[in-house]
Amino acid sequence: MTSPRRALIVIDVQQEYFEGVLKIQYPPRDESLANILTALEVATAQSLPVAIVQHEMPEGAPAFVKGTPTYELHPDIEAQLQPSWKRVEKKFSSVFAGTDVAEWLKSENIDTVSIVGYMTNNCDLATSADTEVLGFTAEILSDATGAINLSNEAGTVSAEQLHKALMVLYQSNFAAVATTSDWTEAVKSGSALPSNNLVVSAAQGNEAVG
Repeated sequence: MTSPRRALIVIDVQQEYFEGVLKIQYPPRDESLANILTALEVATAQSLPVAIVQHEMPEGAPAFVKGTPTYELHPDIEAQLQPSWKRVEKKFSSVFAGTDVAEWLKSENIDTVSIVGYMTNNCDLATSADTEVLGFTAEILSDATGAINLSNEAGTVSAEQLHKALMVLYQSNFAAVATTSDWTEAVKSGSALPSNNLVVSAAQGNEAVG
């Protein structure tokens, strides 16, 4: 089996998720940030291409307005920036929408996208869903991502419930799920992460729940 040709995509590790209304609640912010930094160290040591993504919204928006403090990258990410890393500004949830990220990945002969950053329930999900159409395999690091508490007309869900449920969803179809530690071992050995599919996940789900 051919070894995966990976790139690390670091999505929106911006101050909004540490100081704003969208503050990450689960896993704990300091833990997910530490694992994101570890993933960057591994990517650097293993010469993986890296993209650093920032979300931008127009003037007057409640978050991510360029030039405001919460738009900025977390200082720990800022301190690690390297000239070889691709910088991306996006206006949509998916890192592929309205950007040249897909073309960049193809130019680097990448077939596998490793996703870290925020949020599990929005930009990470949209990005992983888009990989199928674009012909990439997706991976997501469960402890280097994070979710927020949500409540609206449809109901209420805690960040922990949301994050854990979405990791099951990712593994069923959208992306192979792994801890940062397991991903690191896979990168070093050049191996693919274990994946599942919707049919097998459904059969297992029927057995587990039924």
